[in-house]
Amino acid sequence: MSKKLFLSIFYSGVVLVCIIFLPSLIMPRSISIFGGKILGHWSKFCLNFFLSTNIKIIGKENILSDEKFFIACTHQSAFETFYLQAIFKGPKFILKKELIKIPIFGWYLKKIGSIAVERNKISKENINFINQIKISSQDNRPIVIFPQGTRTEPHERPSFKKGVVRIYNELNVNCLPVTINSGEVWPKKGNLNRNQNITISILKPIKPGLEGKEFLNSLQDKMYDVLNKTSNPSSA
Repeated sequence: MSKKLFLSIFYSGVVLVCIIFLPSLIMPRSISIFGGKILGHWSKFCLNFFLSTNIKIIGKENILSDEKFFIACTHQSAFETFYLQAIFKGPKFILKKELIKIPIFGWYLKKIGSIAVERNKISKENINFINQIKISSQDNRPIVIFPQGTRTEPHERPSFKKGVVRIYNELNVNCLPVTINSGEVWPKKGNLNRNQNITISILKPIKPGLEGKEFLNSLQDKMYDVLNKTSNPSSA
């Protein structure tokens, strides 16, 4: 299946779900969160059915049930922005501001409490970034940050952005590292790949209290070590 056809089918389903859940924009937030969970399962179905992708989750026992945490996740495709909603309870995403501006879909992102930032710019929203994070973290829904800053190719291992350190220091909660090698199937550029595996690895949480540099180095080393082990040798 061509990438163009796959994306047409996939995003047609996304638009359909968003339209069906339009009334949720004026209803309790839990309704919109349920719509997000459906989108997560839709993304899995599309990869399973159209691309014969095997999706494996390792480490679900590491998900904390009685302590607050935020999620630091690798980012190689759009897949994780959808499927994480099927794994975790109502995650809120830190994402680029352009996504919030998308009609209907952006309204949904805003409704579930996503936090928009403008990359490489100084703006009022970016200056108040941490305040937004603190306010958003007052409930028990985890915040998701992609510490690489943007989607990467499967073989790329860029240094993590310091924003993840600010969140770790300010929130003073556990950080749950998650690695996903989704670029093996749905790369940032180029064709889609059939009959591949996507491995979602949920690592043991990093407890609060580490010095910033120590935390950043530990997080990056642990996540890239696991990602290297689950990546296709030709991509790592």
